[in-house]
Amino acid sequence: MSKKGLETQRNYPLRKKCKEFFWGGWCMQTLWNYERQMNTAFMWGISKTLDRLYPDPEDLEKKKERYNAALEFFNITPQCGAFVLGLTAAMEEEYAEHPDTFNPEMITNVKTALMGPLSGIGDSLFQGTVRIIAMSIGISLAQKGSILGPIIAMLISFAVSFPITWFGGKLGYVKGQEVIRQISENNLMDKVMYGCSIAGLIVVGGMCATLVNITTPIVYNETLVLQDVLNGIMPCLIPLCLTGIMYYFVKKGVHPIVIVISCFVVGIVLNYFGILAV
Repeated sequence: MSKKGLETQRNYPLRKKCKEFFWGGWCMQTLWNYERQMNTAFMWGISKTLDRLYPDPEDLEKKKERYNAALEFFNITPQCGAFVLGLTAAMEEEYAEHPDTFNPEMITNVKTALMGPLSGIGDSLFQGTVRIIAMSIGISLAQKGSILGPIIAMLISFAVSFPITWFGGKLGYVKGQEVIRQISENNLMDKVMYGCSIAGLIVVGGMCATLVNITTPIVYNETLVLQDVLNGIMPCLIPLCLTGIMYYFVKKGVHPIVIVISCFVVGIVLNYFGILAV
């Protein structure tokens, strides 16, 4: 990578960087898809950072590599997405400066590790608290015929979401630089990578158990309930096995759309014959 790109990124005004992180988080639901969910919005939010880091034609392949990395699966409470964008930008700068010593897998692992905890906090705050308060006030005013009902509801939501999204991106970028610098100085990269990998696997395991809601209704002689037997061996065993099968086909290069359609067809057939149920 040219030093010009790194210098341009480092000298770029922090306020403008935070603006990019803010809009990336604010538009995190844009182009949501079933395959990788918020990945396109995340890539858009980090794209200008990558463009500044790799401006020259000889950097094109490296920029493509980082664009593809940004398009990996991502799902988070939108208001928390700016924090991850800021942190990712800081790590991308470090990787651009030290491509031989900085492991780019750390960027993916950190993103994966943060999705679960930040979504838990974000959903509880924004969906479980702020939205309920805003809608309660707005609905009570609207029932009285006041036009202020929906306006106040939106203003309350905006007043909480805006500063958290803006300063979240700034916090992720500024503190991310400090943390990465400390990790590099103390040679803690391998330990951090190991911890992030474990956290990422925990998040993926939790997603398998909560998002893949498939059971079996098979009963033998009205006494042996197969689902109870499987739960005794390991809860959510069927979702785990099905996720493993999907992972196997993805690693074999089968297109995700083919896998999704196959799931629809096989699921309908197995449900019809009473083998699986949702």
